[in-house]
Amino acid sequence: MHETVFDAYRPPEGGYRGTWVGRAWLPGPDGGPAVVVVRPEGVYDISRHVATVSALLDLADPVGFLRSLPDDRRLGGVDELLADSDPAQRRADRPSLLAPIDLQAIKAAGVTFADSLLERVVEEQAKGDPARAAAIRGALVAEIGVDLSRIVPGSAEAEALRVALVARGLWSQYLEVGIGPDAEIFTKAQPGSAVGYGAGVGLHPASRWNNPEPEIVLAVSSAGAIVGATLGNDVNLRDFEGRSALLLSKAKDNNASTAIGPFLRLFDESFSLDDVRTTDLTLRVTGDDGFVVEGVSSMSRISRDPADLVAATIGREHQYPDGLMLFLGTMFVPTEPRGETGGFTHRPNDLVSIHAAPLGTLVNRVGRSDLLPEWTFGTRALIANLAARGLLAVAVTPQRQA
Repeated sequence: MHETVFDAYRPPEGGYRGTWVGRAWLPGPDGGPAVVVVRPEGVYDISRHVATVSALLDLADPVGFLRSLPDDRRLGGVDELLADSDPAQRRADRPSLLAPIDLQAIKAAGVTFADSLLERVVEEQAKGDPARAAAIRGALVAEIGVDLSRIVPGSAEAEALRVALVARGLWSQYLEVGIGPDAEIFTKAQPGSAVGYGAGVGLHPASRWNNPEPEIVLAVSSAGAIVGATLGNDVNLRDFEGRSALLLSKAKDNNASTAIGPFLRLFDESFSLDDVRTTDLTLRVTGDDGFVVEGVSSMSRISRDPADLVAATIGREHQYPDGLMLFLGTMFVPTEPRGETGGFTHRPNDLVSIHAAPLGTLVNRVGRSDLLPEWTFGTRALIANLAARGLLAVAVTPQRQA
């Protein structure tokens, strides 16, 4: 029997005793997306108090606001919603989970770990051909001759290495953002387009070399405050990006090409940015062909501090009035051979689970972007839906109501 989405789920360490929010799709003619709060005893619809996560996170004290709300409108237990979010067993009359964000920009930091930095250079030199990857990887390791994880980006040591690599013809655009003074920050996907726990995550149908990217994703308010974290899969098309960095948008922003969830954990007395800095993410991919790959990405090995990456994204020169979500990058790029490809690449129906002790597990199946459900519920649809349900006012200004 194949492993199900829920089989691969592991709860966060300590359960849901922190401050957790998410979004669920409510069924029925009067249904639509609902903001939910997650507690050990269940999942509660709080949409009559706040109808967008964006507005909630812009409050001066979102944790205090959530703690002031009554435990009404229970949708079910956490496990019930998780089980009902698997498309293979979803019930039309039951709520299912969405990505725990709505209006926020979806941004990503690239090349923030030395391990993945090397793989980006491999992609570039291989020109998107996975058959050439192993030989190029070995030659680069021998030629560079230093542990890139020890290089502080923007430091004098990094500049000296840059000069040496240029002289040897080894400089790369990926090394520039990996050890240079400026971080790579790009738009991963459009606001509202991320899929949530259980949904299919998509690959461009022309890609023949690709991989999951397990990452922690920070929630940032419009004022630049880092207010919480969740898990994300920044699906990567290695062949497209390896052919040309100018194909980044084609490699990254496709239908269902990013997953975020299952829930957003807000910073409070039980969880902080310091916990993010020391968190390990585990990745497991299981295929219908019996292939299994596992790995660990440790945030303690990131080359740029998460707060510095946020500062490089939002500030006086660039604003995000609805807030943003920032993928922090990954150190784990699977390279195990799989069939005739010469390296790891996804196959249809792969089950991808990303786990972190303080954040739980994000689980998705892999499909083709052109075969997965189209993204049709954009910002206009959200506004129309909230207006029809009488929730437009609290989509902008959260209210405590009796």
